[in-house]
Amino acid sequence: MTENQTGAIIESGLSDWQILQQDATGHATLILRGRWMSDQPGVVEVRVVAADTGVEISRETDWQAVPTAADGTWQATLRVPAGGLYRLETHFRAAEQKDREWSTRGDMRHFWGVGDLWVIAGQSNSAGYGRGAVYDPPELGLHLFRNSETWTLAFHPMNDSTDTAHTVNREAANSSHSPYLNFARQLRQQLGYPIGLVQTALGGSPLRQWNPIENDDAGLYKNMIHCIEQVGGSVKGVLWYQGESDCDVTLAGTYGERFEAAVKAWRAALNQPELAVITVQLNRVYLPLVNAEPITGPQNRGWSIVREAQRQVARTLPHTAIVPALDLPLSDLIHTSPAGNMLLGERMARAALGMVYGRLIHYAAPDVRSARLLADGARIELIFDQVTDRMDSIERGSNCFVVEDDAGQVPIDQIEYPMDATIQLVLARSLVGRAVVHGGYGCNPPIAPVDMNRLMPMLGFYGLPVV
Repeated sequence: MTENQTGAIIESGLSDWQILQQDATGHATLILRGRWMSDQPGVVEVRVVAADTGVEISRETDWQAVPTAADGTWQATLRVPAGGLYRLETHFRAAEQKDREWSTRGDMRHFWGVGDLWVIAGQSNSAGYGRGAVYDPPELGLHLFRNSETWTLAFHPMNDSTDTAHTVNREAANSSHSPYLNFARQLRQQLGYPIGLVQTALGGSPLRQWNPIENDDAGLYKNMIHCIEQVGGSVKGVLWYQGESDCDVTLAGTYGERFEAAVKAWRAALNQPELAVITVQLNRVYLPLVNAEPITGPQNRGWSIVREAQRQVARTLPHTAIVPALDLPLSDLIHTSPAGNMLLGERMARAALGMVYGRLIHYAAPDVRSARLLADGARIELIFDQVTDRMDSIERGSNCFVVEDDAGQVPIDQIEYPMDATIQLVLARSLVGRAVVHGGYGCNPPIAPVDMNRLMPMLGFYGLPVV
């Protein structure tokens, strides 16, 4: 308690383990407020040192006096460069005291840093429900703003609801493993400064709970903005894995416009028009009921329509990227396994490094550009962008494509891979009228083709016109 202390007391501005969002100059502005407790006048002094060595990090953040008011308060403003981990030290030096060595003690803050903050949002695959063992340990410099609204090391499960300060995203069951510790680890290794994660996801949450445009009472949107305000009001980006709850065919058709509206609302609320959003295209789901419906039934169609909407938003909405997940293993009917999450976290980190941090790397998945009927009338050629080697399949007999025309579904006799950025679908009959192709189709599509150089699967697509 303050009344049992002496010297410089920190009341707000920084906590242990906190990561501050750097600005465009590579610094964070740290504003500390507190009280000084002494029976004689003097000054509060503060400094920042490296947590591992105790050495000051710069002349500008070495010991400096800050104003002490007659009412017993003080305030300090520091410009701290990206890096860490740091230790903040304070003390109170009486007016007549010449040396700092034996100044009256002050509060400290430990193991904090300046880097980038990323928000975790979406439903259960973002909350983290991968079950099983994997080596994905905590690491200094990878920190998490937990549901208790306290900063700690980042560790699994990230959506632990112990001592939660906001029940709106309290899980009904214990969460487990998610992609985002490995995401943060990959970024820190490449960027050299700490990464902070802000957990706001909730299993089973529909898009309407994140979108204030379609829902005035969008509780998860409000909680996300609240959590961002708690960590300083600015973040580098949002990590988004959601859509399973919107795959009903009556909702799927509007997913794209609703998600775009949600992203624009987030950016407006934060006054960050270029806020980065890294999205995941839906993985598969094992639904027994799907086996009783035709391949073109409503459940298969709904999942494919949402995947297409996710693909299109990433193509048209600036500062938005998408990564595939169709090849990742599950640990139950719908949740990506820990092994899959490790790969997904790496893909999302590469997308961030390429789109946000400007690294010259291949991060984008193969994305279909067009479908054309070849001159023989018996083949459809699919042409892909973002291919570094050739499109191929690790299972040549697998067919994740569906062709439909005015006469119904068109059987595919064979899939051919010409060893370049194309795939050819050999049709069992001639096309009738208007025709479209779907790829990575359905709730549980067969193995999708990949860019063989990277083993990166193509993005699922739906309703691509054949020209």
